[in-house]
Amino acid sequence: MESTVKVTAAEVNKLRQATGAGMMDCKKALVEAQGDFDKAIEVLRKKGQKVAEKRADRDSSEGAAVSKINTDQTQGVSIVLGCETDFVGKNENFLALANELAEAALNYNTKEEFLAGDFGGMTVADKLTEQTGVIGEKLDITAFEKLEAPFVGTYVHINKIAALVGLSAKVDNAETLVKDVAMQVASMGATTLSYKDFDPAYIASETEARIAVIEKDNIELGRLGKTLKNVPKYISMAQLTPEVLAQAEEDAKAELKAEGKPEQIWDRILPGKMERFVSDNTTLDQEQCLLDQNFIKDEKINVAKYVTSYGDVEITGFKRASVG
Repeated sequence: MESTVKVTAAEVNKLRQATGAGMMDCKKALVEAQGDFDKAIEVLRKKGQKVAEKRADRDSSEGAAVSKINTDQTQGVSIVLGCETDFVGKNENFLALANELAEAALNYNTKEEFLAGDFGGMTVADKLTEQTGVIGEKLDITAFEKLEAPFVGTYVHINKIAALVGLSAKVDNAETLVKDVAMQVASMGATTLSYKDFDPAYIASETEARIAVIEKDNIELGRLGKTLKNVPKYISMAQLTPEVLAQAEEDAKAELKAEGKPEQIWDRILPGKMERFVSDNTTLDQEQCLLDQNFIKDEKINVAKYVTSYGDVEITGFKRASVG
């Protein structure tokens, strides 16, 4: 028998605004709930649970990355709201939800706390379940990064990568500095701030692996009669001890002597040779350490040098969240 419950357009719109569900879904939910607003929300949530169960094994590798900074710019959060398709990830309502969630995420320190936190009278996890039913795709928080510092800034690249950077102080033009460095983080994907943060075992493993690759390439180059690649002994400044650097300088002097260069001009040549030695033997740092990377806006300097141009300030940390 057909239900006699009548719902108004105003009631339907109110439910739509609260949940983001479509007009027909809201109308059906209100009818099923006998016009009770709270029960209608529960109806939509249960629908979301059923859809979520069916799509639990789906890959939510698309979506949107967003960042929010608190009012005094001492905290920032980056999240990725994941979905199944790029089409949904670019949807205006989906992006609005991602931004609302990011704003709420500022109040939490971990993804677990955030998912259990309040979002319009329900938990964030329940909201995601509800919206799974509304949108018809699996939704999830696939990344959650929080950063605190005396000054925090962000850069978001087309809602695919969101980066946060912390400064030790709010210096003049701090907004420009922090945005530029955050752009560097987004673009170059550093894994650590400095070579000092590397684990010795990781450096040893990377050194061995990289040398093995070069030696393998050299076998093929030798077979073809081509110039062989240089096989470095080191890949990080962490390996360049005072003893190693002293030996490198002695080797450089020996080369100059063998080349017949007058000893009185060695002091002019040695700094350049030592710079090249360090550059050739710190490839891991240049790839993964933010401060040692070439600055994307001026490759003649590294990030550390760019930061010092702003005065007495340091990068205290950074975070990166990306879709996929």
